[in-house]
Amino acid sequence: MKNIGHILARYTAWILGLMKVLGIWGPFVIAFADSALLGMPVDFIVATYVYQDRRRMLLYVAMASLGSALGSIPLYILGYLGGEKVLRKRISEERFLKIHQSFERNEFWALMFPGMLPPPMPFKVFVLGAAVFEMRFRDFLIAIFAGRFVRFLVLSVLVIFFGPQIVGRFGGVFKQHWMLLSGAILEVGLVLWLLARTRKSKKNAAPPAENGVKTQVD
Repeated sequence: MKNIGHILARYTAWILGLMKVLGIWGPFVIAFADSALLGMPVDFIVATYVYQDRRRMLLYVAMASLGSALGSIPLYILGYLGGEKVLRKRISEERFLKIHQSFERNEFWALMFPGMLPPPMPFKVFVLGAAVFEMRFRDFLIAIFAGRFVRFLVLSVLVIFFGPQIVGRFGGVFKQHWMLLSGAILEVGLVLWLLARTRKSKKNAAPPAENGVKTQVD
């Protein structure tokens, strides 16, 4: 146990030293590295930056979100070039079919909502799925950016009100109840999507406005 604690302490010291070197670019670089299969403590980094400099909260959130989106490009390319085999090896056939169905229904939400959730949500599986199921590259980047932006924004607000220790507490709660929380968020997203779709359908079905100009009959 002492060895594990020593390793964690050294790792934390290394991360803090890296943050000093990277300066304002820290959230972008760490988020990029995390998405590019390296695995980095993105939430901890964003929380630390926001807690130390609250005035730049939106900047740090946007930089981390952009880093996550751009860092996912290598995995997208891997999936596009033949990632179906890789994806099938990592998940069961039943899970594969469910992810496929979710992308067929609405590919944007199918990627954005997992992007909103912290670990242990296996987000890289959905990134691979987006490429395997041929999601448009532009929508792919926007969905990841949007999902990560919501995630980091909520985290930042919590950090400002409750301090950086909220990262560990929220992570613990999510690990214990991640299926329940994921389901709740997905249900909320589905309701919002259905409301938007219904509103759009009503708007398209509305009769065109009549011209105020009337022809005069002699």
